[in-house]
Amino acid sequence: MSISDYIEQRIDPEPDYLYRLRRATNIHMLHGRMASGHLQGRLLKMLVHMIRPRNILEVGTFSGYSAICMAEGLDDGGMVYTFEINDEQEDFTRPWIEQSPVADRIRFIIGDALVEAPRLGVTFDMAFIDGDKRTYLPTYEMALSLLRPGGFMVVDNTLWDGHVVEPAYARDAQTQGIMQFNDALASDPRVERVILPLRDGLTLIRKI
Repeated sequence: MSISDYIEQRIDPEPDYLYRLRRATNIHMLHGRMASGHLQGRLLKMLVHMIRPRNILEVGTFSGYSAICMAEGLDDGGMVYTFEINDEQEDFTRPWIEQSPVADRIRFIIGDALVEAPRLGVTFDMAFIDGDKRTYLPTYEMALSLLRPGGFMVVDNTLWDGHVVEPAYARDAQTQGIMQFNDALASDPRVERVILPLRDGLTLIRKI
């Protein structure tokens, strides 16, 4: 038994709808492993329960798995605003979101979050960043500007399968984007931060 199997057998079970979504994601979409999955999904729901945000910004919807997990943890009246820049994913993702038990808590938007999110006129209590790694730093700056003081941000893939410490990947554009973000964040006086070695690296940030 792997350590991941051991963990998943001892945490809250993956809801059937999310299990079916994860299976469909792996079958029908390229890079299906990009979906948050059971462990990270339960963590995102738990974080929402702890933070109790009213408005959540997500950058990078992919198949909708993480948006649904966060929406599960929202109080009545809460909303996840999730942005996906790749319009080719809409035909797969939109039905899964709109048929989910928490569809009324998710607003799915096709477009560039860097441009469209500020136009919402919404102040966010929490943000989840899981979009284009090459633009992590400008995405972080945009999200931070919309986050209330004391609000929280979660950034995925910040260890990038260990590539951030492997010289062979130093010229890879996505690795460079993550490294630039990590380096800038490390000395940013506007926030508190901690990196968790969960899956592909998960950074938790609190805006001071």
